[in-house]
Amino acid sequence: MVTGKSDISGWLVRPARWHLWAGLAAVLGALTVRTVLVTSGGGMDNAIVVDAARTWLDGGSPYDDRHFLYFPSAVMAAVPPALLPRSVLDVLGPVAAVLALALGWACALRLHRVPLGSRLAALGLLGLAAGFAPFGQLVRLGNWTVTAALALPLCLLLASRGRWVAAGAVIGVAVALKPLLAPMALLFLFARRWRALAVLVLVPVAASVAAALFLPDPTGFFTRTLPFLLRGDDAFLRLYEASPAVVLPRLGVPETPAVVLAALAAAAGVVCAYRRWRGPGPAPLRLAETSAGLMLSAFLVSRPSYNHYLLVVLPLLLAGLPYAGSVARRPWFWLALVPQLPGVTWPWLESPRRRAFQDAVTLCVLAVTVSYHCVRGAREEAGPRGTPGERRPAVESA
Repeated sequence: MVTGKSDISGWLVRPARWHLWAGLAAVLGALTVRTVLVTSGGGMDNAIVVDAARTWLDGGSPYDDRHFLYFPSAVMAAVPPALLPRSVLDVLGPVAAVLALALGWACALRLHRVPLGSRLAALGLLGLAAGFAPFGQLVRLGNWTVTAALALPLCLLLASRGRWVAAGAVIGVAVALKPLLAPMALLFLFARRWRALAVLVLVPVAASVAAALFLPDPTGFFTRTLPFLLRGDDAFLRLYEASPAVVLPRLGVPETPAVVLAALAAAAGVVCAYRRWRGPGPAPLRLAETSAGLMLSAFLVSRPSYNHYLLVVLPLLLAGLPYAGSVARRPWFWLALVPQLPGVTWPWLESPRRRAFQDAVTLCVLAVTVSYHCVRGAREEAGPRGTPGERRPAVESA
């Protein structure tokens, strides 16, 4: 990391004055209070999970609601919130969402060895909250994606310090709550961390099997939810999905070629992510950019795939800005985020039901930018400066 006065990194990593922290507190406070005032049940998506737990407590099946797309373990995790009065949940949901996103940002900063009191710490979170529309949408929805937004940087922080088994446990718990981070198993496969990979798999499997034993339909996830996800025949959800496999058919492309094209793009992204893992560069960057490549590749084909999923990878990449060779220093990284500027209305996309088109642009441009950087950026970095292979043991040590 460059910290000299001649580079922007030096300015970013210096301590932030109280004015920045006051501005950040004002923005986060306003977002939280506004969400408390306009939402119920902690947000629409949080209410789906909590209501599923309430259904189970009343003797019904959580999978009677086809929009409940979680493992049985999530039902048990939602029981404590289900026992709270809705007035308490209305406050607790938005507060918990903002805290999870802030803690995830803090873990991303520490992964890259950026001080938590730095200007980047304050400005980065301020930029995400005020300048990236999915941040506010995620808080208002109360979607459990916030668990993944915290778990991924925490996992990589642990892995960067050689604690791979603990990192696997973190991903395992996150998958038990919401299966969004399941593609991260490939990182442990790349690193050949078999014990950590076993923990990652066993934690959600054991939790879901144990929880399923208490449900009236133990196989509900496989008999109802999984076929629903594979068919993708929900007209309402389809309008908000950003995956090219969903967006291209809305533009007139036949469904089968669209799915094949998205799958090929995802496979190419995984190959690029592997190249980044095997390539040169500081350990934190290799971990962050490999993981971002894997997750973005998954978002290209996953059902569903929403714009707020980007908050799982964006903080990891943004926190690497002080590194001269980071993807956050590529212009296309920032151009990809332009469609997500709050308050900007794009022609012919005024309707909320057409928002998926601009979300798809952000996802695809960001995925291509990260994949290109994984293959070419690391090579460019290694060229004039030499391959910093001596830094790799910090990541791969036991």
